[in-house]
Amino acid sequence: MSTSAECNGDGGDSTRDAGELIKSLMEVIDVVCSYEDYRKTQRKECLSVVRRMKLLVPLLDELMEMGADSIPEEAISRLQKLESALILAKKLLRCCHDGSKIYLAMEREVVLERFNSVYEKMNQALDGMPYKKLDISVEVKEQAELMCEQLRRTTKRTDTQDVELAMDMMIVFDKKDDRSADSAILQRLAQRLELDSLQDLRKETMAIKRLIQERQGQFPETSQKIIELLKRFKKISGIEDMNGIDEVSIPKYLEKCPSLIIPNDFLCPLSLEIMIDPVIVASGQTFERRSIEKWIEAGHRTCPKTGQPLEHLSLAPNYALQNLIKKWCERNKVSLARKESSSSTSAGCGREGITSLVHDLNSSQLDVQRKAVSKIRMMSKENPENRISIANSGGIPFLVKLLAYPDHKIQENTVTALMNLSIDEFNKKLIAKENAIPLIIEILKSGSVEGKENSAATLFSLSMLDENKVSIGMYNGIPALVDLLKTGTMRGKKDAAIALFNLLLNQPNRKRAIDAGIVTPLLKVLGDKKLGMVDEALSIILLLTSVPDGVAEVGNVTFVERLVEFIRDGTPKNKECAVSVLLELGLHDTSLVLAAVRLGVYEELCEISKTGTSRAQRKTNSLLHHIAHCDQ
Repeated sequence: MSTSAECNGDGGDSTRDAGELIKSLMEVIDVVCSYEDYRKTQRKECLSVVRRMKLLVPLLDELMEMGADSIPEEAISRLQKLESALILAKKLLRCCHDGSKIYLAMEREVVLERFNSVYEKMNQALDGMPYKKLDISVEVKEQAELMCEQLRRTTKRTDTQDVELAMDMMIVFDKKDDRSADSAILQRLAQRLELDSLQDLRKETMAIKRLIQERQGQFPETSQKIIELLKRFKKISGIEDMNGIDEVSIPKYLEKCPSLIIPNDFLCPLSLEIMIDPVIVASGQTFERRSIEKWIEAGHRTCPKTGQPLEHLSLAPNYALQNLIKKWCERNKVSLARKESSSSTSAGCGREGITSLVHDLNSSQLDVQRKAVSKIRMMSKENPENRISIANSGGIPFLVKLLAYPDHKIQENTVTALMNLSIDEFNKKLIAKENAIPLIIEILKSGSVEGKENSAATLFSLSMLDENKVSIGMYNGIPALVDLLKTGTMRGKKDAAIALFNLLLNQPNRKRAIDAGIVTPLLKVLGDKKLGMVDEALSIILLLTSVPDGVAEVGNVTFVERLVEFIRDGTPKNKECAVSVLLELGLHDTSLVLAAVRLGVYEELCEISKTGTSRAQRKTNSLLHHIAHCDQ
């Protein structure tokens, strides 16, 4: 079982006869068909490969019926090539079946290249098969030839990068901004990668351990990034893991007596440690109070052991089990240090307290309202349960009304509270339903510095829902974000850029952004090294160049000179983004590519085609091909 190591490989043995080869091919297909599921980021590609492998079965069946002695040497050679391709496919599919989900998301472009390699090898094997010399039916022959044609088209496909996933990964690895809005991205990313359950996180931990063992010290920076992201996923799921991938070790209180056989019922299913304060949840299962509170605070509403929905979130002390554990510890001389319950340090103040605060939001006394909204802002920042309770208590409509209050401090606290509440997916819908978007946009236009920044962050969070992308565009939120990108603080520009990128995933919003004059501030961002937002700005420009007005705005020699500078002197990611933009521009206007060639980009492209990131190499090769076509 393997991850990155299994994404490569070859096979074939010239000493075997046709019968053994065909049997080997059928065994590979049988193994692949036994895989039940694949990682979400590569699921479509995996199913496509498996579907094509299954189509080979009729051909192999008829070749087997011919008999090994009847199969010509030329066909045996092709079967050996096919075996090599299928073994490579099997290893790649195994990688996508039980490899690290984080690794597969980070290296998505690399993995897609390996799928292309599989298709190419399969095509090379089948395309030269001497069908006329084989005693196979017309239907099977036509099916094989049709598959060859499909494989040829597949290897020529255009870029399939998931832009939103790529941007999410870019944001979570940016350590400059660690505000609660990032929690929304982490939660969404965890859901997209299917790493939001205890079982999945345990499997991912083991997959990452295998990956690191196989790398044998290579690529330490990437490995550390993977571990750090795993730790963050565990944290938002309420799981403590300081080292990320350590095995479950013997707790310190058992170091002197590691031979003890601890009754399984005494161990918390979440922490795998002896329970000090066992409590029963609605499903009837028992957990350590501190562990299950962290699970619930992370936004989960299911039992972590059975997976069934919890009808309520009340925790009942399990005194009977607590007494049994206490007696066992006394008998075996095990001393347990009581850990402080997270409930004592939680920002929450119970349902009654939240109901009272929501009531105060509608008070006729300004000071009471100020204190209530400030408290709700604090409570909603770190505690997922509070976000749900505040919404369930009717807090969102009152908060939305306060957005229009002519007091900057109340506006700041209110819009920030809504930003925190919007981390919950259902709350996003509630906030939009209360017509908060135009009021948030108004603060973005005329509020305080902090109010503008947090309004941009709130719009970004709300824009995770496609319908909100449309609403923000229709309510003229894009010009206000463009203005913040132009005049805001460093943090404000960052918030505006991220929000704009997300909004521009909606096609009509690209025209709105261009009309709002987005290109000028984007070009200034590109020239500001202190901001460190080159990749974000180029990613936005890449989206803009998908529409004619965007090409018209940046399609000039001056901008091409900028791109050539990034291709020559930028970071590997800068080069990748700049090449992508230049390719897109060149496909619309050949003269721009020729201008880049005159500026000396060709030599740089040749170097990137060998040493750049995997996506940069693919884009560069496409650009070089386009340049060659332009010269003809």
